[in-house]
Amino acid sequence: MKIVPGGRALVTGAASGIGRETARLLARRGMRLVICDVDELGLARLAEELGPDRCERSCVVDVSSRQAMAEFARQVHEGGALDVLVNNAGVGQAGGMLETSLDAWDRVLRINLGGVIHGCHFFVPEMVRAGRGQVVNLSSMLGYFGLPGAIGYSTSKFAILGLSLSLRAELAGHGVGVSAICPGMIDTGIVKRTELPEGVDAELIQGPLDKLYRLRNFGPDRVAQAIEVAIEKNRDVVPVAAEAHAMRWIERFTPGISRAFGRVVAWQNRRVMSTVKR
Repeated sequence: MKIVPGGRALVTGAASGIGRETARLLARRGMRLVICDVDELGLARLAEELGPDRCERSCVVDVSSRQAMAEFARQVHEGGALDVLVNNAGVGQAGGMLETSLDAWDRVLRINLGGVIHGCHFFVPEMVRAGRGQVVNLSSMLGYFGLPGAIGYSTSKFAILGLSLSLRAELAGHGVGVSAICPGMIDTGIVKRTELPEGVDAELIQGPLDKLYRLRNFGPDRVAQAIEVAIEKNRDVVPVAAEAHAMRWIERFTPGISRAFGRVVAWQNRRVMSTVKR
């Protein structure tokens, strides 16, 4: 679909990173933004930056809550159906099966996957009734490459990719497109916010990784640009950074290399975990 000035777009997790840059870009294209996040201060700053002409509604919403999303959708639909839905809200989580507690599993699946399910459940029906729109779900490079040491996060992102492809097929005859975005290593500050297994020294793990992401210097604005293209061209699966494209190609055409790489990473993770636990 073409991004039309005056159209309505909802971006979840809009207070920072990819969500913030996507909201900014869509606002520059003339869309009216509905934004939500659990970060009240960051959300308020973005709403002020966008201004009342571009920010139609700003709400503190926990996307993992069925009741909160139902009420949010009721308010949003007072202005009619959305033209663009960007299900971006999510959290990072590290740890393998041996380190990931059931509480940690619940959290990452409730927010990452549950947030996308709630977004689609409460907003897609109105888009179908209107016969137009684009749904954009944030998956990950780890949505098609099972990286050891991030089992909960990867599970949530694999599920989002599968959900998106299934929904895309379902809505093809309704005038609503669906895209899954798989960014790669993006400098959004997510490393510092990633939940680590109990007993792991956060500074020893997150410090070097955060430095690597900053040296990589691939910003969330680049992902926003990819989202813009996905909306206008109704792309299905959209890798963004070079490593996301590379792993997508490797997984499809030379999966043996991917499995070997995964075993090397698993071995390295075991070494690291044996030295960083307090």
